[in-house]
Amino acid sequence: MHDLARAMFPEILLTVVAGVLFLLGVLPRSGYRRAIPVLAVAALLAAGFSQLSGETINSGVADRWHTVQIFEFARYIKLITAAVGVLLLLLAWPTNAKATGGLGLEVGLDVGEFFGLMLLSIVGVFIVAGADDFMLLFLGIELASLPTYIMVSISRPLPLAQEAGVKYFFLGAMAAALLLLGLTYLYGTTGTTKLSALTGIITPGVLTAWQKLALVLIIGGLAFKMAAVPMHVYAADVYQGAATPVTAFLSFVPKISGFVALLRVLYGISGGTWHLPHDIVKLICIMALLTMTVGNVLGLLQFNIKRLLAYSSIAHSGYMLVGVAALVATTSLDAQAKALPAILFYLLIYGVMNIGAFGCLMMLPARLPQTATRAETFEDIAGMGRRYPGLALLLATSIFSLIGLPLTVGLFGKVLLIRAAWDGDSHWLIGLVIAMVINSAISAAYYLKIVASLFLRTEPTSAYVESLPPTAEFPVPVLAAVVISVTAVLGMGMVWPVTQRMIDRTNEAAQMWIALPSGHAAK
Repeated sequence: MHDLARAMFPEILLTVVAGVLFLLGVLPRSGYRRAIPVLAVAALLAAGFSQLSGETINSGVADRWHTVQIFEFARYIKLITAAVGVLLLLLAWPTNAKATGGLGLEVGLDVGEFFGLMLLSIVGVFIVAGADDFMLLFLGIELASLPTYIMVSISRPLPLAQEAGVKYFFLGAMAAALLLLGLTYLYGTTGTTKLSALTGIITPGVLTAWQKLALVLIIGGLAFKMAAVPMHVYAADVYQGAATPVTAFLSFVPKISGFVALLRVLYGISGGTWHLPHDIVKLICIMALLTMTVGNVLGLLQFNIKRLLAYSSIAHSGYMLVGVAALVATTSLDAQAKALPAILFYLLIYGVMNIGAFGCLMMLPARLPQTATRAETFEDIAGMGRRYPGLALLLATSIFSLIGLPLTVGLFGKVLLIRAAWDGDSHWLIGLVIAMVINSAISAAYYLKIVASLFLRTEPTSAYVESLPPTAEFPVPVLAAVVISVTAVLGMGMVWPVTQRMIDRTNEAAQMWIALPSGHAAK
């Protein structure tokens, strides 16, 4: 039990603090509401720091029921989730006079509930990272998702938000049903609910028809969390309807839970070798191709920037699926040893890049305040680069990193994924590399449209526009999140020792899942 308590310390801490926040949320005084985000950030920082000094357990198993593991992969996921989670909490910080919301966010007296839900969603990711049991894995995935359905609906008092919440909930329920059905079939065909036990039961590269069906259903359910084709259709409506801080949260937390769960399932069902039947490999390759292509092509057609960033999120899921394809489409340990760290690295930097973009949008005022208080469309940001040059430069830097331009960390992320796929021994991977390069070029068209609107377009004239202040509203927590994210984007893009340290950390997290012989679980 001591090992279990040590393994689950971050989850226990955040769950207890979330409960305290729920209780504080019922108190009427604004002073209590102002203390809520402070407690949330402090708890998340403590959870993150606990992963810096933690130790793996020799057996890898933290409890007598063999449901939780402590190993470097889980610690890395918890660490980056906590780090990005702190920035996401800063974006949602209540900054108005009554402490009922911030820039573009208005939750009324439900501040305690809102921040408690954010922490519980992060707890879900933590559980997924360390779960070694189907049931615990499913509960973690759903815990990461269920709070976000409520967060979307209460994030602002607009019909658009409630509509987005309802769509998100019903489609999420369908995805959960697919996932649970797939896990049920997998249990029925293997006789175990333990992920690590699968490596000793399943012959690498050989699956029965029912096991293949189980894996297809699992991939379909997780595709919703990752916003991957064909389960991507909700993303644009939900991203647009939710308040911007919630949109930023959706772009990272559900996505990382989906990818981590996918990696854990694929490792187990491949017998610990990442080697899958050819038709499953083709399915993942086709998903990667369609996801990045659909995301980028439809991104070209958008006029709402939040919808554009939704399709950007879909495209980036496609890029990361290229890394997953590189894991399962090759038997080269060298290629696999590059692919898994590349995925882990990209999960971190995508969250950081998005926080910079969404945070800057939050601080720009809208042109039509009756429909939205903060910038969401290209008309909203037209000419803002001349009115607010510093903020526009921060936004442009985040956009350049999403494109993958030199001097930003986005370039390193894409290069790592491309290198892993290029080194694989499959013609499918070569095709994905070519498609990824072409898609990155396509994405530059709509990303640069944002930068062009900031600096090249003429600012529209109206009585409201003329009344805009010469400086934007810069709440300290939101500005701190943006500055930290942009500093990380440039620091990991230009300061090689920083980038190398992060790459080394991803290698440490991945190495136990690459060179192990078949039949041995990660320890």
